[in-house]
Amino acid sequence: MRKISILVISVFLIFGCKQKSTVHPTFYYWKTDYHNRKAETTYLDHFKAQSLYVRIMDVDFNPDLQLPVPVSPIKFSDPLPKTVNIIPVVFIVNNVFNKIDTIQTAVMADRIAKFVAAKVNQAGKQNYQELQIDCDWTKGTRNRYFKFLEQLKANALLKDKNISVTLRLHQVKNLVSSGVPPVEKAILMCYNMGNLRKYGEQNSILDQHEMDLYLKDFLEHYPLPLDVALPVFEWAVVFRKEQYAGISKRIGKTQIEDKKLFKQRGNSIFYDLLVDYPTAGLKQGDVVRWEQISAEDLLVTSKFLSRYLTPKDRNLVFYHLDTDLLKHFTNENLQKIIANF
Repeated sequence: MRKISILVISVFLIFGCKQKSTVHPTFYYWKTDYHNRKAETTYLDHFKAQSLYVRIMDVDFNPDLQLPVPVSPIKFSDPLPKTVNIIPVVFIVNNVFNKIDTIQTAVMADRIAKFVAAKVNQAGKQNYQELQIDCDWTKGTRNRYFKFLEQLKANALLKDKNISVTLRLHQVKNLVSSGVPPVEKAILMCYNMGNLRKYGEQNSILDQHEMDLYLKDFLEHYPLPLDVALPVFEWAVVFRKEQYAGISKRIGKTQIEDKKLFKQRGNSIFYDLLVDYPTAGLKQGDVVRWEQISAEDLLVTSKFLSRYLTPKDRNLVFYHLDTDLLKHFTNENLQKIIANF
């Protein structure tokens, strides 16, 4: 009887305790000029980051040239730290795949491979192991996008590289129509999920209700290995006469708390502009919805994800590496978030 009891307890321990993932925390670098700033490098050192995801460029369709072209490519004023590998990231505007055919996607794949190789060398690196493509593909662009990914993988410059892609919530839920990209793995983008353009008090950066709706019954069945990206950013969403007018990069925490500029509506996330603000292109009466993410938000999200993600060796990537943003999170905050995975 004692042996049976021990066996029952052992089985319970084996199957009752969920295996934990091995997590590698790191960051996106999403600026157009890389400087090896000590304050930012300290974060990489502290978390023993093995790699840094670096945005190399955007790619958009140029109507004058009738070609996809690089937009705002990064400049490396300093080399990356020797201890950190680079994972180059190329953002491609989805509409590009509505404008070009599969012959042109092959040309684009070749140009991207060459451009990325040159930028990696500028970053002080001789090689890299993973290239990430960031594109919010749709049912209509899926076939050309997937063909492009196949062409990219077949490129001689990328034959020994892993190709990963970004994955939005709707692509997880709508698996049949969205399809599964022909790549080694994807990174689940857990931000920019609410209705940005709708006038209201919702937080469009991170919305737990949206995560429940799009992931709860679908995430554990997704067929690709998944890394995870979480937000640590904030932004000012501008409305004029209750119509979406864009995101202002001129307005940060300092400006939104300036009582000569803005008046908060009670305890809401709406702020009314009290005067004309020409340097930001804003007018008196414009309204800013100030959206930010707290450590508590990320703790809830990380606990939610840990219930549905298959345990594995994965990267946990915070968007993005910026000391002004990261100062809102203590080391203890971030360690608790990491530990949930």
